[in-house]
Amino acid sequence: MDESAYRQVLTTSIANPCPFEKSILTHCAGCSKAEKHNVAEREAVGCSRVEGYNQCMELYGALRHSFSFALHRAHAEGPLTHAQEMRVQCGGLKGLRFVMGGNTEIDDVDAMVTIAQQTYGDWDALPHTEIVHWAAENYRPR
Repeated sequence: MDESAYRQVLTTSIANPCPFEKSILTHCAGCSKAEKHNVAEREAVGCSRVEGYNQCMELYGALRHSFSFALHRAHAEGPLTHAQEMRVQCGGLKGLRFVMGGNTEIDDVDAMVTIAQQTYGDWDALPHTEIVHWAAENYRPR
């Protein structure tokens, strides 16, 4: 299956693709709302809760924007390498979990994102500097 056909099948089979897919597939994080799908011998992750998907997309956008300096990128737009994506996803989630006062194990992204939304109210109110600093100091990919 060529890449364009794969992308077409992926978009038709998964309504809400998880923005933290790489972190879930690498077991860096877990999520109670994650639905794994096999498409053309690849694994993909979707979200079973539309509200959770929207919250995670907003958080992912905020993390990606705040990590742009740490990733040596002038702008947050455009594709990231796998290593950069892992730093944003795993490092960002673990850093968020740390600044929220917990250990850095993430059993349920959906629950953590909901608690963070209730705690901070707005993704701009997150302590982005502390999250990025924690990730830069402590997150190491496998």
